[in-house]
Amino acid sequence: MTLTNEKPAPKRPSSFWSYANPVKFLALSERVLPTLWVLAATSLVVGLVWGFFFTPDDFRQGSTVKIIYLHVPSAMMAINIWVMMLVTSLIWIIRRHHVSALAAKAAAPIGVVMTIIALVTGALWGQPMWGTWWAWDPRLTSFLILFLFYLGYIALWAAIEDPDTAADLTAVLCLVGSVFAVLSRYAVNFWNQGLHQGASLSLDKEENVADVFYFPLLVAIAGFVLLFLALVLYRTGTEIRLRRAKALLAREARS
Repeated sequence: MTLTNEKPAPKRPSSFWSYANPVKFLALSERVLPTLWVLAATSLVVGLVWGFFFTPDDFRQGSTVKIIYLHVPSAMMAINIWVMMLVTSLIWIIRRHHVSALAAKAAAPIGVVMTIIALVTGALWGQPMWGTWWAWDPRLTSFLILFLFYLGYIALWAAIEDPDTAADLTAVLCLVGSVFAVLSRYAVNFWNQGLHQGASLSLDKEENVADVFYFPLLVAIAGFVLLFLALVLYRTGTEIRLRRAKALLAREARS
């Protein structure tokens, strides 16, 4: 027997791309999901209770101002979820990682819900402020079109049987819809004549909301972000398992 003093090679840290492996992705999800659920629930409860029950009424908008604790986070998430879908779609197109395509697919229904919340709460705020439930304001119009793109994206996935073809076509649709995601975010800057107010969170102190509303709003936004992360990890894992099940059924049918 030959003895050596050689030490085993140190274990290399996993790269980001290693989580494109479905097994590693599912293992990571199972580890982080319990913590994410707890953090999301805590942040949402604290942010919404603080905002709705422990902040004063605005001197102009009255109690209507408290809609921001639902409207602002949901509107931000609706836009940023589409951006996330764009990034994962590009990864699919360039590197052909199936997990990235399934992550985009998993995120779309969450984006639809966020867009609905933003549109409904915007209407509830707009009626007393503008005297109408809806106006063809540039930001509102582009936001409505973004909502339709979400529905089209989901419908396209459902309409195409081959998953790789569906991933390719929905990725192209995501690229086109990203124009409206940008318009939704910056429409007030592009068209000054719009009715919609400027950003509630801004580096400009005159435009930014008062501190009494600002801090609970940040907590509520954190809750929405954490909730999305938990939901998209959970739904992506479900999509991976469904794809495996379909592959097994197809293999058994051929044998």
